[in-house]
Amino acid sequence: MAHHAPRRESQRPGMPGRLDAVPRFRWYRSSTALAALAATAVILTGGATAAQADPTVADIERQIDEDWNRLEPVIERHNATRQDLAANRRKADALTARIAPLQTQVDEAMDRVGALAARAYRGEQMRVVNTLLGSRSPSEVVEQLGVLDRYAHYQQQDVRHASELRDELTAVRAGLDRTISELARSEADLAEKRRRIDAEIDRLQRLRLRAYGKGGGGPLRPAPCPAGYPGGPAAEAVTFACAQIGKPYAWGAEGPNAYDCSGLTLAAWARAGVALPHNAARQRQVTASVGRGSLRPGDLVFYYRDLHHVGMYVGGGWVVHASRAGQPVKMKKLDSSPVHSFGRPG
Repeated sequence: MAHHAPRRESQRPGMPGRLDAVPRFRWYRSSTALAALAATAVILTGGATAAQADPTVADIERQIDEDWNRLEPVIERHNATRQDLAANRRKADALTARIAPLQTQVDEAMDRVGALAARAYRGEQMRVVNTLLGSRSPSEVVEQLGVLDRYAHYQQQDVRHASELRDELTAVRAGLDRTISELARSEADLAEKRRRIDAEIDRLQRLRLRAYGKGGGGPLRPAPCPAGYPGGPAAEAVTFACAQIGKPYAWGAEGPNAYDCSGLTLAAWARAGVALPHNAARQRQVTASVGRGSLRPGDLVFYYRDLHHVGMYVGGGWVVHASRAGQPVKMKKLDSSPVHSFGRPG
């Protein structure tokens, strides 16, 4: 009887996730790496034994980098959404504060109109006319008629103003209602995406712990930080950034106990009195461009084509940044990731 060697099934890789949603990463390489860390696979073919090599820490680190570079752009978009949400809430609060006195003005105007109408109904204006007809002189009649004309004019103004105020109040109310509705939808969407982002961060952290245990990853401060002091507000910003080395990464955080990438640069320059948005791409928009040859400590270094990461240049070819989940704030070489451009706040 003929013996047939075992047939191995080919494995199809999964499809990559969309960039406009939380990424669904390809798991076949990750799962292979995890399985290889647990045990060496042995395949028996024709009595020969072949051992599958364990993946190196560098292999796993590359896998984490690949997955994180899909996740971080989503996190940065969330930072922008959260900032917009906060701004819209402040706008809604301002509109709400404006409605109360506006409603009071409308009520007061309508009360005046009502009082005028009541007096006219009771015949008060006819008594004024009778008084005019009994005046002692023609000049007095003319003067009193002018008073009556102005009285009627003011009455018309009250009615018109009441109507205009009512229309303004209605428009403000409609705009406020639309804003609140949009905020509610954004908040619900953000809450759902946050759960999914947290799940992906937990997965990457477990993968990293398999590679390093609870340590690893090299020194956090491999060179003096900063390498030099530029003076002025930049000195305050760079000193603050260096002092945060060792604090944990947390997405959406801007201190004081944890940071994400744009949250760290925001907090550092806030210490120097310069406001930055909590989003790497928006920070690039509001900072002055500088060339590589003009870099000085405190300048911002933006990475990747989509500008989803930012760090602070601290001199000597080093950058301080909040890199990713599972790693604390630390230093890295300037060109260890693809540089997009440089910006100088202030």
